[in-house]
Amino acid sequence: MTTDLSIVHLIMQAGPIVKFVMLILVIASFVSWTYIFAKQKEFRLAIKVTNTFEKRFWSGIDLNELSRQVGSDHYDRSGMESIFHMGFQEYNRLNGQKGMEPMHVVEGARRAMQAQYNREMDGLDNHLPFLATVGSTSPYVGLFGTVWGIMSSFQALGNMKQATLALVAPGISEALVATAMGLFAAIPAVVAYNRFSTNADRLATRYETFMDDFTTVLQRQAHISMHEKNDGTE
Repeated sequence: MTTDLSIVHLIMQAGPIVKFVMLILVIASFVSWTYIFAKQKEFRLAIKVTNTFEKRFWSGIDLNELSRQVGSDHYDRSGMESIFHMGFQEYNRLNGQKGMEPMHVVEGARRAMQAQYNREMDGLDNHLPFLATVGSTSPYVGLFGTVWGIMSSFQALGNMKQATLALVAPGISEALVATAMGLFAAIPAVVAYNRFSTNADRLATRYETFMDDFTTVLQRQAHISMHEKNDGTE
């Protein structure tokens, strides 16, 4: 008599606890892959937008014209574009007020950019903790199912007078499927988490560098604007 050791058969023959563990791992793996595809698309778009905007910003375009383009209602802002828009919008608002020192104007613009930067990074980091959790805990969840399945198999063998390999193999195989499923859920999650974390760090560095450079540009523009105002009042 041959024993069916196919994966489907082993899953169907597993005990209720092992089946529950497998179900948790399947759900975790499905959710992980959903997030992986979504985050991959999100990071690809963020990198593309950043590359395109940097070229436009350093092309010598007038900042007011660039702000009008980025700030239009039909324009879908994200990433560096959004940081620029919030900073320049705040700069224009503060610069239009009487008695504002250039330093205070630039500091206000910098705070607006920093707030938007934090929002952008929160969006990029969204769902990454879930991938990290799946990657770190899934093998242990699968191992728990394996240990429980092996314990159940040996308890069942204890009631038999003679234990043979043919009797032990199916129970142990059923239990080991849980470990395999734990690794199947964990490995893609770990790889994706490391990749997305690296991309997020690189984008964060580029955003911070842009904010520093843009702050320098605003400082020069604020002093020029102050001198023009002073000349106009003389």
